[in-house]
Amino acid sequence: MTGGLTLAFDTATDVATCALFDGASLLGERTTIARILLDDVDALLREAGAEPADLGAMVVGTGPGSFTSTRIGLAVARGLGLGLGIPAAGVSTLDALAAARPGAFAVVDARRREVFVRGPVAVAPDDLVLEPGTLCIGNGAVRYRSTLERLGAVVPPDDDEAHLPHARLHVLLAAEPGDPDALAPVYVRPPDAKAGAA
Repeated sequence: MTGGLTLAFDTATDVATCALFDGASLLGERTTIARILLDDVDALLREAGAEPADLGAMVVGTGPGSFTSTRIGLAVARGLGLGLGIPAAGVSTLDALAAARPGAFAVVDARRREVFVRGPVAVAPDDLVLEPGTLCIGNGAVRYRSTLERLGAVVPPDDDEAHLPHARLHVLLAAEPGDPDALAPVYVRPPDAKAGAA
């Protein structure tokens, strides 16, 4: 990573997370929702005695997840990148989730009775082929617990921290940051809303 503080965040799921690093040292982490991400970023900076100008890089979750929430996160990254002149790296939300526990299989709720899994692809939970004892984590694992357990998976309790795409894990997986405008969302499928629809 470049000099200065590193801000990491992921807004792709129903719970957004953000974290602030000084090198490899975690200064703070917050759990929020996408639409108030900037308030939590401001709080992280204040708690660390820092200001936006102290940021040197960003790491951003690129999805898959909620189309709208993913777009919010990438728009924030592009806006901060433009305003502060700092680079950003993108990390798959599925990869960050899976990094929470050794051997974990990330399952993100895709709505429409589907989940996003590695590939990335959107599939019906019943169509997953899992080894017995596979550890499934993420909001999709929580929502489809009974189906996944019937398929032989192990799903931690609903309140287990492993189900959150912790921004601190994104930093561990990030490549060298570059132009924030080059960040590409991972949508997997087209949005529900159609242009010109009333």
